[in-house]
Amino acid sequence: MNPWLIVAIAGLMETGWALGLKYSEGFTKLVPSVITVVLALGSFYLLSAAMKSLPVGTAYAVWVGIGAIGTAVAAVFLFQEPVNVMRVTGVLLILAGIVALKFA
Repeated sequence: MNPWLIVAIAGLMETGWALGLKYSEGFTKLVPSVITVVLALGSFYLLSAAMKSLPVGTAYAVWVGIGAIGTAVAAVFLFQEPVNVMRVTGVLLILAGIVALKFA
């Protein structure tokens, strides 16, 4: 499988476990806690698999960036977090960094 696709899936799973942290309420709710841990382990596993072919710094930065963007965007819809110029600019800068690393 393409290592970039693996990193992308791992990044989406990171978004899932980051959101799961909110739903687990400090790991006091069983089902969201279990889902969060499973997604985290899966995300780490896929990231490590992608790092067999990709440079560690690039793979890690892209993984974090995908997770950060996914979490920020999902939080707007799920938790009604605010949208303003600074937040959108920050997300766009992260996206620009991911694209730059992909093509570096």
